[in-house]
Amino acid sequence: MANYTAADIKKLRELTAAGMLDCKKALDEADGDIAAAQEILRVKGLKGVTKREGRSASNGLVTAVAGDGVGTLLELNCETDFVAKGDRFIALAARVLDHAVAIGATDAASLLASELDGQPVQVVLDEANATIGEKIEVRRVARVTGDTVVSYLHKTSPDLPPQIGVLVATSGGDDTLARDVAMHVAAFSPTALTRADIPAETVENERRIAEATAREEGKPEAALPRIIEGRVTGYFKENVLLDQAFAKDQKQSVAQVAAAAGAEITGFARFRVGH
Repeated sequence: MANYTAADIKKLRELTAAGMLDCKKALDEADGDIAAAQEILRVKGLKGVTKREGRSASNGLVTAVAGDGVGTLLELNCETDFVAKGDRFIALAARVLDHAVAIGATDAASLLASELDGQPVQVVLDEANATIGEKIEVRRVARVTGDTVVSYLHKTSPDLPPQIGVLVATSGGDDTLARDVAMHVAAFSPTALTRADIPAETVENERRIAEATAREEGKPEAALPRIIEGRVTGYFKENVLLDQAFAKDQKQSVAQVAAAAGAEITGFARFRVGH
């Protein structure tokens, strides 16, 4: 019988984030040698990387860094909450984020193709995949620049790493305003900065829906243009950051609050894990 204890299984699981049964089997094979068991899990995991490619990685975390007018936001995904809150996964996210910042990555494809410590980032992720035993992938990367850029990370559960991440770029004003706007973005999830950033086809589709709905409701023909414009404006107020009612003062729009503070919001990015 292999010479190991329940504490050894726990330690190996903490070191690798592998499943309890997999840890036990590896320790059996390694005759209780934790270092050898880690290698066994890594080897067995590499053999299973291809099998895991089709799995859904809808858990994970978002992480960000901002300063000197530049911010980088990263979403790293895995399969389970257990792995997402593990030290190894969190450390991997920090390592990949640091690299993304260093190369000025603006999207996941270029980040994955770049080299980290002599290996493509994708290979680094595959090795982590092998050790941990779950599919791990970089889903998104965003880079925001401006006079001032702040980041905000929000935990939706105290037991998990941040699930929502935001970058906000401003010109003028101060960091307090920028952070307030970042918290607003986290809560109200705008999809565009200005009305002009909404694709024209999306706006036209909203107009068609507004008209069809108004006709279905039996609204007078003469009132249709006003009703349609009102509903399209409502769409903008729901989705455009500058048009949204500010979280801390619903009587003012985000644009009005920024202007009163002598600031202009010039850009933002928002990620929520799995969305």
